[in-house]
Amino acid sequence: MDKLSRKNAQTAYRERAARPGIYALKSSAGPVWGGRAPNLDTIVNRVVFTLRQGTSPHRTLQAAWNVDQGRGMVFEELEELDPDDCGLALERVLTDRHSHWIEKLEATRI
Repeated sequence: MDKLSRKNAQTAYRERAARPGIYALKSSAGPVWGGRAPNLDTIVNRVVFTLRQGTSPHRTLQAAWNVDQGRGMVFEELEELDPDDCGLALERVLTDRHSHWIEKLEATRI
């Protein structure tokens, strides 16, 4: 990759739009955890990193992870929000939709 192509790729990476939304982590043993994220593209790496390190603040999620080192865990994007539609109310909309999915899935909030 030449210098210009690399610079263009870096610029495109920095300027990519965030995808806010709601996600779920499902365990093969049955429990479900639901979370919200300002960027769905990065949340899975963040959550898995803390679980691998054993530093997740969510004790039940960490305990389920420790049983089989996450082999039974599935990450699922439940809903993606359009930041342009939400405008300044994005945080409120994220919170409302998060609560909706927690109730619907009978999930533990993370």
